[in-house]
Amino acid sequence: MRDALLIVLAAGMFCTCSGFCAAESDASDIERGTAKYQPAEMSAELKVGERFRLPEHTFNYEMKRLDVELSNHDIWDVTFPSPVTTPHEVNNTIHCEYYRPRGAGKKPAVIVLHILGGDFALSRLFAGSLAQRGTAALFVKMPYYGPRRPPGSERRMISANPEETVAGMTQAVLDIRQATGWLMSRPEIDPEQLGIFGISLGGITGTLAASSEPRLKSVCVLLAGGDLGRIAWEAREFHRQREKLIAAGHTLADFRQAVEPIEVLNHAANCRGRRILMLNAESDEVIPKPCTEALWEAFDKPEIVWYSGGHYSVLQHFLNARGRVQDFFQPKK
Repeated sequence: MRDALLIVLAAGMFCTCSGFCAAESDASDIERGTAKYQPAEMSAELKVGERFRLPEHTFNYEMKRLDVELSNHDIWDVTFPSPVTTPHEVNNTIHCEYYRPRGAGKKPAVIVLHILGGDFALSRLFAGSLAQRGTAALFVKMPYYGPRRPPGSERRMISANPEETVAGMTQAVLDIRQATGWLMSRPEIDPEQLGIFGISLGGITGTLAASSEPRLKSVCVLLAGGDLGRIAWEAREFHRQREKLIAAGHTLADFRQAVEPIEVLNHAANCRGRRILMLNAESDEVIPKPCTEALWEAFDKPEIVWYSGGHYSVLQHFLNARGRVQDFFQPKK
């Protein structure tokens, strides 16, 4: 039912599709250039965890316009290098979809992150919704997802190996900082109106990234919480990994300690004072309510919306959530 609802939403609300293809057109459909990442002010950077700091540097990028007909925005396939080099070459390139509104003037921009399962449809729906209302959206595919997943490899961003999970989340945060630098280099983007939006795993990662990137001034997370160790340990999606850890003699306490370097509750206070909106399910079976409340308190109790239903049945509130996200990131007049 959940997958069917996603398909209906994707087909009925937008002209975008899951199988994008690059337009075969003239040179105006391809752009290549160099972007610059420059850290925030020193006072802000000093609050960023050492593993998430990124020095000043330049990097090359490539954009290809996708052959999708939309009324008021274009979609571009964007690639640039990850600031992290892993043994898996395909994972060392960040792949994004850039939903760029048409029209004059500088636009706000939002980095959009996907769910644990790697289904991109929902993130594309939100990215398209933002662009329809005049806010640019950069949908970033996190490490080891989509084209970043090595063929035949079992390596994942989140795995039964805590060290791999810490490395994957760390790379994701640094990739998002790189993406922030790319957005700040765009002439059509207002660097003072940058934000981040993530769903489930994307919401948790987005919180960690926002805590580590001071230029992301607006933060909206859907179905997210803190205490990553407990969330992962108890989630049914993690049951195979949990069984492996238990078989090896590990406990929840061991796992919590192992993922401590990427625990969002240790960094979320950096977001205090920014615009924050939390959208959560009252009966979430994946993100326990105490985990959501812990993140809410770490954020200093920002606006929070509780929807009826669980982690998956909350999709019945999609239209309301979409409207709230659009309004939250609405361009300033």
